[in-house]
Parts: sequence; C-alpha cells; structure tokens
Amino acid sequence: MSEESTGRRLGAGTEGEADAITVEVIRQSLIGVVQEMQNSLFCTGYSTIIRESKDASCAIADLDGRVVAQYTVLPLHLGAFPETIENILRAYPVDQMRDGDAFLVNHPYYGGSPHATDMAVLAPIVVDGEVFGFSGSIAHKSDIGGLVPGTNSSQAREIFHEGLMVPPVRYYRDFAPSPEVDTLLRANSRTPHLVLGDLRGQVGATHLAADRVRALCAKYGKRTLGTASARLLALTERQIRAAVAGWPDGRYTGERRMHSEGMAGGKPVAIRVAVTIEGDRIDFDFTGSDDQMTGPYNIRPPLVRAVCSYALKCLVDPELPSNSGFVQAMTASFRSGSLLDPLPPAPVNTYMPVAVATAEALFDAFGKALTGGRIAESSSGTNGTFSYRVPGQPGPKVQYELPAGAMGARWNKDGVSASKVHVANGGLTPVEVLETEFPVRIQRFELVTDSGGPGRYRGGLGYLREYRVLGPASFTTRNGRELTPPAGRSGGLPGRPSVLTANPGTDREAEITVENGSVTLGPGDVVRVCQAGGGGYGDPRTRPVEQVLRDVREGYVSPESARAHYGVAVVPAAAGGWEADEAETGRLRGVGG
Repeated sequence: MSEESTGRRLGAGTEGEADAITVEVIRQSLIGVVQEMQNSLFCTGYSTIIRESKDASCAIADLDGRVVAQYTVLPLHLGAFPETIENILRAYPVDQMRDGDAFLVNHPYYGGSPHATDMAVLAPIVVDGEVFGFSGSIAHKSDIGGLVPGTNSSQAREIFHEGLMVPPVRYYRDFAPSPEVDTLLRANSRTPHLVLGDLRGQVGATHLAADRVRALCAKYGKRTLGTASARLLALTERQIRAAVAGWPDGRYTGERRMHSEGMAGGKPVAIRVAVTIEGDRIDFDFTGSDDQMTGPYNIRPPLVRAVCSYALKCLVDPELPSNSGFVQAMTASFRSGSLLDPLPPAPVNTYMPVAVATAEALFDAFGKALTGGRIAESSSGTNGTFSYRVPGQPGPKVQYELPAGAMGARWNKDGVSASKVHVANGGLTPVEVLETEFPVRIQRFELVTDSGGPGRYRGGLGYLREYRVLGPASFTTRNGRELTPPAGRSGGLPGRPSVLTANPGTDREAEITVENGSVTLGPGDVVRVCQAGGGGYGDPRTRPVEQVLRDVREGYVSPESARAHYGVAVVPAAAGGWEADEAETGRLRGVGG
C-alpha cells in the first residue's frame, strides 16, 4: 500500500496514530455500532427465526474482508463474513461500488454462507467518496425453495437440492432494491413475504452501520479510525499468542464421532484434529477427518477456522473481542474431499452438528494439555420443521425453530440444561409466539428427568416439547435419532439420546426418522420432540450426596437413577418430599463397615 493511501480505510494505518485509550474508545464504539445493527435487525425481522430465535449476526469489516467488530450471536459467522466479502470483491471491484449499494449472496461455495438459507447482505461504507470498509449481516431465511418446507432436508444429496443459490449480486443501488432480484427471490420461496421482509431489515441494518461509521470518521478522522481498527486485530492476535506461549508445547490429538441415523447410512463418522503448540504458534490439522458425506453433514474450512477461534476464546479469555485477529494467530490445514473441506456440489445444509462436533474434537485435544479444556460431549439438538396449510393463504406457514440441546458436564461444573452448545447459539421460540403465529398448541415443555449423563458433575438435561397441530400439516427432520448418545468423560456416563415421536401414548404411536421424509399430520396429531442430554464428567458415585438429593428434589434425577448410578438411596421423607437414607447410601457406596 502506498504512503498516500495508508490510513484511508478500515484496517490501515500506523501504530503511532492512535494511543491505547483512543483505540479502546473506538473499539467500544464499533461494538456499539454492531449492537445497534443487530437490535435494528431483530426488531424489524418479519420471521420468527430472526425476531425470536435471533438466527443472525452483524459485523463491520475492512476492505480486505477482515472482521473488525462483531457482536457475537453466531460465532461461525466470524469465518463466513471474510469469505463472502472476498467473493463479492471478485465480482464487483471496489471502484464499481457506490454509497447506497448492497450486495446479496448465499452460495456456500461461491459466496461463503454456512448454508443457502443463511443469506448475507453486505454494503460498502463510503467516506469522502471512497470505500472505507464494509458493513454486513448474515441471517437465516424461513424458506428459499428446496425439497421440503424450510428448505433444509436430510434427503439432500447435492447443493442443488438445498434451494435457491445466489452468487454475489448487486441487490440495492441508490438505496433501492433490484426488482429483478426481488422477483427471483419471490418466485423461489414458499414464504416470499418473510424472505423479502427480512432482507429489507438486513439492508437497513447495513446502511445504518455505514452512517455510524461515517460519524466516527468525522469525530476521530479516517486515519485514526483506520489505525485503531488495525491495532484492534493486532492486539487480539498478540493476546492469543501470549496465552499460547504459556501452554505446554506438544502435539495433542482429539476426536469426536458423530453417529446418527441421518448420516452415512447410520455409520459412525469421525472428526479428527491434531493441535500443535510450539512457543506462541498454534496449528490445527484436520486432515485425518473422514471423507465428505453424501448427505448434508458437511462444513467448509472458513467456518471450521471460526470453530477454532471459538475454542481459543473459551480458553484464553471469553471477553476477547470477536475479530479476525483470531485467524491471524493460528494456522489450519484440511484435506480436500473431507467433510470439513467438501468438494462441490456436496450438500451442507446440516453443517451445525458438524461444527459442534468439531468444537468437541478440539476440546478433546486441548483437554490433554489444559485443565480448562476438559468437558464431556454435548447435545446440539435435533431439528424439525412444521408446515401448515391455512385456508385462504396462498402458501404454507413454515414453523422453523432452532433447537437447543444440553451442555456436557465440565471438569468442575454441571452441564447447562436446555441450552445451545458451543458454536450454536440463538434462542428457543417462546410458546406464546408459536401459538399466536401458527395453528399449533404446545401441550408440554419441560426438562427430561434422567437425560443428563450421571457423573461427579452431571450433564445438562435435554428438554421435551409436544406440539398438537390444529389443521393439516407436515413435519420434517434433518437429524433423526442419535445412535450413540453424547459421551461422558473421566468415568462419567453418556446422556440419554434424542427421539422424535408421532402421537405418543396412542395406538398410532410411531418414531419419526429421517427415512420418513416429510410426515403428514392431521388435526389433533401430536409430535413429541425429546432432546438428548449432555454427558457426565467423573465417577457419579463421587458426587456429593446432598447434590444428588437436590437433583431428585428438583426432578432432574429420579430416585431409581440416584440409586443405580450415583449410589445414593433416596426415600420418601415423613414430612413429604425426599431424603437420603444414610445407612443404605453408605452400603451402596461401600462406605463404612
């Protein structure tokens, strides 16, 4: 870069042009801008997937696509934003961009989105007639065509089964949408009003951020803002390298096997990583992972690097700013044709369980070097989508929810129940919203007793939801039943696996599997979604008796499991409730005579 251009864009400048206090003030200001973007997007979203589940994130990036600020909702997008910007710049050089432009892309291979239902909108931040950086958002869409309502199908065998693929295109010019692009989107969605409404919100958020960054340039100067953004990335990299330098050198291997009826014909699939630490350098080698799947359980390298960033953030400092300094502090390698570096047109719509499993393989490796990395396996949640035909409405109402699973127990704490885990994030759609917007009633919503793996530290509990549909509907699932539940660690036991059931407790009860495809439902039919629990950590018979007794009183553990797995005899108390039989507990645990 020439001296003349230095500092005229985000991420450019020299160290001496912004002191530490100014850098921190600008960092917080940029984070505030991204938070404002996300608040705008969540408040203007048409679909429940954005308004309620918050399946979206926003960021500000420099001209090279490096993320300068991201208020993290979805950690994987830290890897997706640079890839999308890089591909947009291939199609539209900077000198062709103007204020009021916005670019749209959702192609996993030619764009960088995690899967096609995640649509990215990026806008140039123009300051004094020059592109200074980018603002952007990535948000899930309710439906963009494909094999099933909600688009994402376990039956996908190539990305062409996964709905409309949009390479980088100019979506807005002079603050107005392209009628041609809108027409294509409308013609390829079962819920066009939701898709276009959500996209309008994304564009609005990006233009809002451009205004805020221009205001920061007016306040601090372009050169100072460019310098500060470059230093933010360098500071994050420096902090990570300093922490890594304090870790024991060596090569540590980790593995996580995924075993679900929804993948590889029910055969186990392994993600393998070798983490090499040498001084302040850290390398992630994923070349030993299994081949790409014929089904949609694949994920691309930019997102895997984001999983590595997540693991580093957990181990170094959860308060570290989310920016591309993480990627600058590491190296990573992949094998082309593996499920972590698939060749097109391999499908990718069910990438999230693979991402969570990748995080667990990383912690399996880190746990051999660092106490803080020791955690049992978690449940990422089993997905399902309802589609309703409503009289008088031209298209279906698509009820797409983000499932939660349960966190595995850590080396010093119980797992978190009914929670998103690792790089998965977002929220469960509230019962009141579901019943208001869709023809459905939620009959049960509760934690599942005994679903958390027993251990010195208990795994988090999965949850159960029962949906009673009020009219003609269909239900599809991408995951199906886990054939091997989330494993425990260091003597801890596995969590209980997930299961999906139609009309439980009736003579029409049937398990719902991925082979069912789309299950047809009628008025009054019930679907029960029972999520898996996380694995336990440590010998369950070393869990303090009072904690086991509390779990029984709270309904987390049954008296039968307390006895069988924890060696604690819990009996009805004379005054009601439960109490521990100390003598019998001592006998069960082999304590005393």
